[in-house]
Amino acid sequence: MEPYGFFISQLFWLIFIFMLVFPMLKAQTLEWSRERLIRAIEEKRKSRVITMIHRQETRSFFGFFMMRFINIEDSEQVLRAIRLTPKDMPIDFIIHTPGGLALAATQIAQALADHKAPVRVIIPHYAMSGGTLIALAADEIIMDEHAVLGPVDPQLGQEPAASIVKIKELKNPNEIDDTTWVKIDVSEKALKQMYENVKNVLLKKGYSEEIAKKVAEELSLGKYTHDYPITVDKLKELGLKVSTDMPEEVYALMELYPQPAGPQSVQYIPVPYQRPGNSQQAGK
Repeated sequence: MEPYGFFISQLFWLIFIFMLVFPMLKAQTLEWSRERLIRAIEEKRKSRVITMIHRQETRSFFGFFMMRFINIEDSEQVLRAIRLTPKDMPIDFIIHTPGGLALAATQIAQALADHKAPVRVIIPHYAMSGGTLIALAADEIIMDEHAVLGPVDPQLGQEPAASIVKIKELKNPNEIDDTTWVKIDVSEKALKQMYENVKNVLLKKGYSEEIAKKVAEELSLGKYTHDYPITVDKLKELGLKVSTDMPEEVYALMELYPQPAGPQSVQYIPVPYQRPGNSQQAGK
C-alpha cells in the first residue's frame, strides 16, 4: 500500500503544481503575443501604440475574475508612456473601457491633448464615460462603424449630478434638507468642471469655440442617461473628426484579451464567409 499511497501523493502534487503554473504560463504567452502585435502595429503606422483595454479577466488557478475600470494606476502608466514618446511621434491610443475615475480620465485626456504630434484614439467596441473624455483628446477618433462613445456627465456615487441639481427645481427650498443641499452644490460644481474640461480639451485640438461648446453641452450636462450609446453618425453630426478606417490588426489584438472561460452565450464559426460564386468571379 505504501508505494500506491506515495504515487497518489506525487500525483496530487503534480496536479497542484500544474494548476498553479499553467495559468501563469498562459498569461505570459498572451502578454508576449500582445507585445508582438503592438510592435507590428507601431512599425506599420510609425507611431507609439498605447492600449487601455478593460475586460473581465480571469486571475489565478482559482478562476475568479475581476472587472477593470479607469483608475489612477492607469493614468500613471499612460502618462509615463507619453513622456517616453518623442514629441514628433504620433500616438495611437487603443481603448476599450466602461469608464472609471474622472480624475484619471482627465489626466490622460489632458496629456494626450498636449502631445505635439497627431493623436489617434482607436475604439474597436466602446469607450464610455471617462473613455469618451479620452477619445475627445484625439486629433482623429477611429471607430468601428458600430462602436459607440457615451456621455461624460459626472456621477456622485450612483446618482447623476444633473438629476441631483434638478431637485431644487422640483421641490420647495424649505423642503430640501441640508445634506441634499450639499449634494446639489457639489453636483453643480462637478457639472461646470466637466463642461470646462471637455471644452478645453477640444479647443486644444483645434476645434472652434462653437463646436467645443456644442459638444461640451451635449455630452457633459446630463442630456442623456449615462449609458446612452453615442454613434459614429451622431459624433460626426456634432462636428467631431471621426473615421471608420479601423486597422484590422486592432481586431486581432482584441482577441488576445479573452473573456473568462465558461459557457458562451454567443457562438459562431470564426472564419469569413463568401457568397456562392464570389470566388469564381474573383478569379475571372
